[in-house]
Amino acid sequence: MSNIMDFDRIEKRAKRNTIIRNIVVYGLLGLWALVVLFPFYWMLLTSVKTQGSYASEIVPKLFTLSPTMENYLAVFTEADLGRYFFNTFVFTVLTTAAMLVVTVMAAFAFARLDFPGKNLAFVLFLALMMIPNELVIITNFVTMKTAKLDNTFLGLILPSVSSVFYIYLLKENFAQIPDELYYAAKVDATSDLKYLGKVMVPICRPTIVTILILKVIECWNSYVWPRLITDDPKMFLVSGGIQNIRESGYGRDNIPAMMAAVVAVSVPLILLFLIFHKKIMAGVARGGVKG
Repeated sequence: MSNIMDFDRIEKRAKRNTIIRNIVVYGLLGLWALVVLFPFYWMLLTSVKTQGSYASEIVPKLFTLSPTMENYLAVFTEADLGRYFFNTFVFTVLTTAAMLVVTVMAAFAFARLDFPGKNLAFVLFLALMMIPNELVIITNFVTMKTAKLDNTFLGLILPSVSSVFYIYLLKENFAQIPDELYYAAKVDATSDLKYLGKVMVPICRPTIVTILILKVIECWNSYVWPRLITDDPKMFLVSGGIQNIRESGYGRDNIPAMMAAVVAVSVPLILLFLIFHKKIMAGVARGGVKG
């Protein structure tokens, strides 16, 4: 009888410890979430205040009873944010499409084709990941400037159409596809391109979707190269456009409008990540599994 009572006490103590541990863990996670999300809340809150109400607050308020959307309308009409969105959309679509073609072709060549020096070429290719982008950005700038491609979409796009990491990720996925499928396709006189499009791409679609999403995020956040190769405001992307709004004085004088512009630029990426975050994690995990 005493053994049963001791077992019940131990079980109750274990449950109590588990509850206490969960309370502490979730409490700390909730506190950390508040710390991380508060700047976004403050940005959103400021963006729906009028310039007058914001300037009149001696002590900043954590809420407003009279939100307004005037700041969002103002940045699109007065600060030319719509043009920056259009430029970024064109840049993102064209760069992502070109990168996808280059990545798929290169990954297929390294994973399936046999040619002299393939392994050495792949090792040297991976070694490029050790070179910081800052070391080649000046070379790229001189090249584009010499070719008179500054302030053009072509100059913006060309340095971004390849990625060692994406090629490596997709190559590892392609390498997991059994060789027997390739040999069977060859027996049926299937060309390499047809095999790539009909077999390899559909099988590795999750990873390709992941690469597409990551590239879109990368293009949308791109700042250094677009800012360097474009000095014409008509060619600015949203990253450079936000900086231009601030430097022009409009953003410094009207903080709520500046916050509205930042919110407008951030929302598409936040929505994209929230919708596709499972695919991103699944695609990256799939690329790291061998066998």
